[in-house]
Amino acid sequence: MEFPKKLYQKITQRETQNSLRRLGKENSFIDFSSNDYLGFAKSEALFDKTHQFLVDNNSKINGATGSRLLSGNHKLYTIVEKQLAKLHNSETSLIFNSGYDANIGFFASVPQRGDVILYDELIHASIRDGIQLSNAKSFKFRHNDTKDLEEKILRFTQNNDSEIYVITESVFSMDGDSPDLIAMSQIIKKHTNVHFVIDEAHALGVFDFGLVQKLHLENDIFARIITFGKGLGCHGAAILGSGQLQQYLVNFSRSFIYTTGLSPHALATIKIAYEELAISNSKAQLLQNIQHFISESNRLKLNFIKSNSAIHCCIISGNEHVKSIALQLQQHGFEVKPILSPTVPINQERLRFCLHAYNSKEEITNVLKNLATFV
Repeated sequence: MEFPKKLYQKITQRETQNSLRRLGKENSFIDFSSNDYLGFAKSEALFDKTHQFLVDNNSKINGATGSRLLSGNHKLYTIVEKQLAKLHNSETSLIFNSGYDANIGFFASVPQRGDVILYDELIHASIRDGIQLSNAKSFKFRHNDTKDLEEKILRFTQNNDSEIYVITESVFSMDGDSPDLIAMSQIIKKHTNVHFVIDEAHALGVFDFGLVQKLHLENDIFARIITFGKGLGCHGAAILGSGQLQQYLVNFSRSFIYTTGLSPHALATIKIAYEELAISNSKAQLLQNIQHFISESNRLKLNFIKSNSAIHCCIISGNEHVKSIALQLQQHGFEVKPILSPTVPINQERLRFCLHAYNSKEEITNVLKNLATFV
């Protein structure tokens, strides 16, 4: 069967631009690439505790058996959602199968026709996809620019009774930086019909339960999207918010309604990961490594985007150029991935370093010394 010509042309165009994506292979390089910031994904202790919890609770089941509205709402959902709501100081939590599902489900269903979505121009692709499915109008504001955000809020609140949803990330996945959430919250609180939504995917675990709680902003946020596949090393996501929001999503969020639920094992892993987060010294070790990385990159006069998170990015323009430097680092035993256009804008290609609790200070210094040599 002949492959569709238009699809072939798109693949060929990616090859010409040196931006064709390929699946990676497992290797033994020093990890500066994965989202396993605290090392929980590789934790045998967490694995063993999860298994024992399932055995002790007679939950030897491989799958959910159906969607949560049919047969898949097993007892662990109730246990874990109550745990999440309590730990995150939220009225309720609603678990989704992934962060992508949560963002698609929220933005496709909550903002209504005639409403307005204001989103940071560097917002994650999953949020953009959800916005595209929405009947609301959407407009971007400049990255982390509170003045531009306020101007747009004033523009759309004048003589307009529509609801406005402002969405940003507490830690941006491609830059590693954070917005001034306190200033944004103060701007938004001036208006009764403006609702603040924050994606905490890359903050959870790195900054305890996220930057919203670290800044004591829980009561000012309409919805928080948290994901478990980064700092907690497992799978799934949740939307934190009011009881009314939970009820609405259960009834109208299609990515929640029309999918098989997570397995008991997936839910148990989330539960145990949160318990591990409370007692682990991985958070302290990670923060030490972040400070060491910043100190060493400054000493070596490397040009990184300012970040206090686990994500640090060095802009190296051009897909071919950044791929070449990434390959040199990999040849020296460091797993560092290039981020290419069109994932980021042309001329904003970069090397993305993800730091972990299990990286040693010597490894951090060595990878930066090599980078300084290659650039």
